[in-house]
Amino acid sequence: MSGLIRQGHFLGAKLRALRKRNGLTLDELSARCVQIDAAAAPSVSYLSMVETGKRMPSADMLEMLAGIFSKEPRWFLDENTQIEALPPKRERGGLAAMPLEPAFLFSHELLQNALPELLSQTGTTGRQFAQLLIRVWQETHHNDFPDIERAAEAAGQRRMPLSAEQVAEICKQHGLRIRWFDEAASRGRDALLRARFEAPDTVLVNTRLRNQPARLKYDLAFFVGHKILHNGDGLISPHSATPAGDRDAPGSAAGMGAQDVLHAWRDFECSFFAGALLCPRLPFRRFLIREAHSVTAARKLDVTAALVMRRMTAVSPYRHWHFFDAYPPGYLRAVYRANGIPLPWGNMSKVSDPCPRWAVFRLLRKTPAASRASVPTSQISVMNDGVRDRLYCCHSMVTRDANQVPHVLSVGVDLQPALEAQGFDADGVVAEVAAACRARGGDAPIPVSAAASIRAVSQVLNIAWIAAAAGAPASVICPRSGGCPRSPRSCTPVEAPAA
Repeated sequence: MSGLIRQGHFLGAKLRALRKRNGLTLDELSARCVQIDAAAAPSVSYLSMVETGKRMPSADMLEMLAGIFSKEPRWFLDENTQIEALPPKRERGGLAAMPLEPAFLFSHELLQNALPELLSQTGTTGRQFAQLLIRVWQETHHNDFPDIERAAEAAGQRRMPLSAEQVAEICKQHGLRIRWFDEAASRGRDALLRARFEAPDTVLVNTRLRNQPARLKYDLAFFVGHKILHNGDGLISPHSATPAGDRDAPGSAAGMGAQDVLHAWRDFECSFFAGALLCPRLPFRRFLIREAHSVTAARKLDVTAALVMRRMTAVSPYRHWHFFDAYPPGYLRAVYRANGIPLPWGNMSKVSDPCPRWAVFRLLRKTPAASRASVPTSQISVMNDGVRDRLYCCHSMVTRDANQVPHVLSVGVDLQPALEAQGFDADGVVAEVAAACRARGGDAPIPVSAAASIRAVSQVLNIAWIAAAAGAPASVICPRSGGCPRSPRSCTPVEAPAA
């Protein structure tokens, strides 16, 4: 028995994975054991403790369990370390989930002690780590948060578009006062305090937003959300235009406190509320259909292009989206990856070695010289995720924040699920595009038959910029230029553009 204990660190994870994959509940597994040997059969509670690593079965019990799944008992021991992660309840983007086994090493207490050390050693702030957790939560739920949607729709009565005056009236209806202040960039050239909340009922707004109604409406809607969702207790971050995000904020330090998580979570909730108030789900979905998902149609609603892109990911019946909001030289202020596109390599927020073939990084190199917002451009890209080639289409543009600092917005979709849904040979289409690109060094016109399939998908999804991208050359991209997949290698690390 002692030998089994020393060799069974992954036993519980393997048993749980087998049970789940065979569609058995703990009750049903216990009943199967009763059929074999009623006297020695484990109870439901005992099986649960075995799966969580709190109990180790006897050799006889392990043989019984192994027999049910047609496995040898030794398959469950440490000499076989192949543990398949349990299938997630919902498909999500990013890296594949990992099994936290042996369970005793991933206990609540040990993680509480290990995480601060990890954050300190990597220079990751508590706010950055909290934002990562929230992003994974968003991706897991495909940006579907009906409770926040309902609260926003009740406040705005599903009206769209809302004028700045109407949003101000909503503020008044919820007991909020609006006060103006005059303040220039306060933390350096690239930072500007836009608005902040003063408990219990005052929203202070920078006078610079008087001539920026799209941003004014968003900031007011954000703090209406704080009033409704959190009773205006004031535990909410101010709104600032800061390209480096929290990375360079005063007092930022590695480590994590309860306030980091609280503020990051409330920022997310109130931001989602603001989007749902200004672009309520059903009216905005109809709007996207009419406009074929045009980003420039944001001006018809007098909202920002960033808000239109974010809301696309939340209201579209197609789930496989990504979104980036990036500042030069490579700061990612916002990331959403429900389509599984690998995240460009970096330390939580800054990409230190970006692939210059990504549309977002190609445009970032041009932003210091950009004098005004750009016309959106579309690109179809081939990326190998480590297992197979994937095909993505993105729609990107240069715009300017409230402090007139240029940054890049990019929204995109994974084309593979859409191709499969229309009965196309998705792997074949991707392979055809990938082969054409690699035969010409990394960029090539999309083959006629593949382009026809992509245009058909564009029509079904009603996303016009996918069809536009099908008429332009596709490009091979990768998560990091240091590992360029092109042959001959044509990517070099991108130098940071001059400030």
